[in-house]
Amino acid sequence: MRAARLISLVLLLQSRGRMTAAELARELEVSERTVYRDVLALAAAGVPVYADRGRAGGYRLVGGYRTRLTGLSRAEAEALFLSGVPGPLREMGLAEALAAARLKVLAALPPQLRDASARAAQRFHLDVPGWFRAADPPPLLGALARAVWGDRTVSARYRRGDRVVTRTLEPYALVLKNGVWYLVARVSDDFRVYRVDRFTQVEHRAEGFERDEGFDLAAFWATRAEGFERSILTAQVTVRLSPAGRRMLPYAVERVAAEEALASAGEPDGQGWVTVRLPVESLDVAYDELLRLGPEAEVLDPPELRARMAEAAARFNALYR
Repeated sequence: MRAARLISLVLLLQSRGRMTAAELARELEVSERTVYRDVLALAAAGVPVYADRGRAGGYRLVGGYRTRLTGLSRAEAEALFLSGVPGPLREMGLAEALAAARLKVLAALPPQLRDASARAAQRFHLDVPGWFRAADPPPLLGALARAVWGDRTVSARYRRGDRVVTRTLEPYALVLKNGVWYLVARVSDDFRVYRVDRFTQVEHRAEGFERDEGFDLAAFWATRAEGFERSILTAQVTVRLSPAGRRMLPYAVERVAAEEALASAGEPDGQGWVTVRLPVESLDVAYDELLRLGPEAEVLDPPELRARMAEAAARFNALYR
């Protein structure tokens, strides 16, 4: 454990230049006293760690010291080559940077780990786009990616329904969800999400922008995604589900809807059926979704949806009797 922490400390100083004991303690999740002891241990081992005194002081490496990646285990090296997703990086115009980085990492690895890249590539492959979906990247993805990397403000035209609006955006991040690219951008101190394929024009402005260092992309996206899923569930239907229907429900409806419905289930009857309250986007969507469950679901309410299901059942009966 301590050896891994010492390597992490050296790599932090190598990548960031100068860090205070408090900053190192936060990154390594240890106390400042532990950082002091680790720095002394590194110095005793011959690593040139230097302490700058004063209010703007901190620790840094001197003499252009660089560590080689000799502390990696095989599992760590293979995981490193799995961390990149070639397809999306290529779509963002980063294929050459990725290839150069892989070559540099391979050159720095000890000989016994040089096959890590090939082993990882032959064992795992991530196919991001969903089935039956065009794999071509949005035309303006590259321009937005360059703005994200450069913290560059953009002027953009965006399709919203049947009209096109003009926006000045501070592009914070790109997110790939189920084969669809989204841009997270700040507009007038508010963070919003845009589908990249709906941009019709993107122009880089001369000025950059200052990032909010407290912005947490993963937390923002998780909250926004769940909020979107819940926001479209504006209606509710009452359904009886067989044991098989309960198992099939998460594959037929939205995840949030299935979770809420199953949480509302009462006690099973003598045949194992339960009654649930299922949130849905609309009665038309509910009709399409519940047909997937076939005879494993019975709509109890509202009456108009029950009537539509009964009509569909009669048509099935006429086809197969």
